[in-house]
Amino acid sequence: MKLNRKGQTLVEYVLIISLVTVLAIGAVRIFGGYLQDAITKMGCNISGKEYVEGDKAGEGHCVGEESNLFDLNS
Repeated sequence: MKLNRKGQTLVEYVLIISLVTVLAIGAVRIFGGYLQDAITKMGCNISGKEYVEGDKAGEGHCVGEESNLFDLNS
């Protein structure tokens, strides 16, 4: 007698996808601050500003001449 294994295969795929999702979320939580600093540093270089490191990972920021583009008081 042939057994229907489609349900078993579906459950296995769901378990694999769940494991990959949990690992991806864990990696982002661990390395997210470092990734944010790398992107901020690149943005500072592109805009011609100086990158200043923060106390913790992910707290770096750009310092330099500020644009008055969004200044509503002028």
